[in-house]
Amino acid sequence: MLTSFIRTFILLVAVIAAVRLMGKRQIGQLQPAELVVTILLSQIAATPMQDNDIPLMNTLIAVMVLVGVEILISYFSMKNSRIRAVLQGNPVMVIRNGQLDQKELKRIRYTVDDLMEALRGKDVFDISSVSCAIAETDGSLSILLTPDEQTATAKQVGNVPSDGDYPYVIISDGKINRADFAGAGLTDSKFKRIMDGLNAKPNDVFLMTVKRSGGINLIRKDGTDRSKGENNR
Repeated sequence: MLTSFIRTFILLVAVIAAVRLMGKRQIGQLQPAELVVTILLSQIAATPMQDNDIPLMNTLIAVMVLVGVEILISYFSMKNSRIRAVLQGNPVMVIRNGQLDQKELKRIRYTVDDLMEALRGKDVFDISSVSCAIAETDGSLSILLTPDEQTATAKQVGNVPSDGDYPYVIISDGKINRADFAGAGLTDSKFKRIMDGLNAKPNDVFLMTVKRSGGINLIRKDGTDRSKGENNR
């Protein structure tokens, strides 16, 4: 029992480390080579967890080799566009000016149903409103709407917000996050003054966010909230 626990723990740590070395990607964003390596890692690690007769060192070596190969593939893909095209493929435009490119759809084996489903996932229901749509190498679909269908930006309507409006999480479930103090423009003394002004203690706060521009939002664990436009700095 103890042996199985130790082996499982070691393999779990090894696989987590391997995935971290491969970089941050969501499952849907994995390139073909990355997806294959991820599947192989899971298979290689799963078997020794169930069979103690399989040497653990052999499995760890296999994991390191897979990760090493994936890192080399990523490196050479970055340096050489031909290698990148072979291993990852190229983006393909499947809609041009509201018209389907049937030839490209057939070439990448992308059915109309697949395309319509992907468009609906982008809240687009009418192909004619799409200026262009590109099937990316990870299988996702990127679209550009026609100008008359695009949402106006803050710049276009002349209502550009000031810089620094990102809400930094300062307290999360009673825990103070001092790592974001600098981003929010806080110091310990300013933070204490704000908490005194709100008559709140960190342990009683479920969530507190602070914007550099001055906005404060505080939600207590009892469900009540308190917002302020100025943080008394």
